[in-house]
Amino acid sequence: MNFVYYNKSVSMKNLIYIMAVCFLVYNCKSSHSTKTTHEDVVQNQVDNDTVRIANDDVAYEIIIIEPGFNTWLQSVAKPEGFYSKAFLESRNIQYVTAWNNRVMQPSRYNPNLYEMQINYNQNIDYGYEVNYKLYNYFIYFQLTYKQQLTGFVPRI
Repeated sequence: MNFVYYNKSVSMKNLIYIMAVCFLVYNCKSSHSTKTTHEDVVQNQVDNDTVRIANDDVAYEIIIIEPGFNTWLQSVAKPEGFYSKAFLESRNIQYVTAWNNRVMQPSRYNPNLYEMQINYNQNIDYGYEVNYKLYNYFIYFQLTYKQQLTGFVPRI
């Protein structure tokens, strides 16, 4: 909000009062908003934290719904192209194997963390993007939940 001071007879004290009243009126008007329900907030979080990985040519889809993963992927993870595709595929094979072993042992590993098996076939070319996002999900998962899936210490 810009004020232009034209009348020199108005004291500084009056100018401050005028500014304060305008500020209050402006803030009162801007505080009116539509009511947000809990469901709206949850849906917004799911939308923002959902990463869809798909390749229609191979007919598969992975959907990762993990609070904070999408933000982490965009802000913390190494950028696409940093790792070679061969590196990502190699690590993903190891991580998927370890993950699936833990899914099969719910009495030993937390079934709330390891809910479903991942069907990753090393003979299928999933492409760079899928391998990149899957690899970074494993890194995010290990750092967030203090897990170590393989002998590699997860780091950025």
